Amino acid sequence: MQQTTNKKTPQLKFLLIVAVAVSVTLVFTITPWNIVPTLVTEDVAVITVVDYGCVGESSGGRSVVVPDCDANVGDTVSATFYIPAGEMNGYLDELERRQNPMVDAWDRNVSGTGFSP
Repeated sequence: MQQTTNKKTPQLKFLLIVAVAVSVTLVFTITPWNIVPTLVTEDVAVITVVDYGCVGESSGGRSVVVPDCDANVGDTVSATFYIPAGEMNGYLDELERRQNPMVDAWDRNVSGTGFSP
């Protein structure tokens, strides 16, 4: 009498390999370390004074609220605020460049319809 055994495919191993592959792909695609905000402290130029403090402009062009500020317009004060890490390390600029490879700095600064009057 002969006994036959049927071998099943290793489904658990296959699912584990697929889960690991998807996880690695998501980590390198989404790159969460470029989305997480980073705390930054820098000197900002006061652009207006309001009743709850001052509003200043950072070197990157961001408006920053500085609470309990007694400075005047044009003064420089220290401010602490959050910026996405991708903006600081150049990730967002590189992403924009890769998504629009034919658009360069000159193209971004051109305005109008392109027709001569």
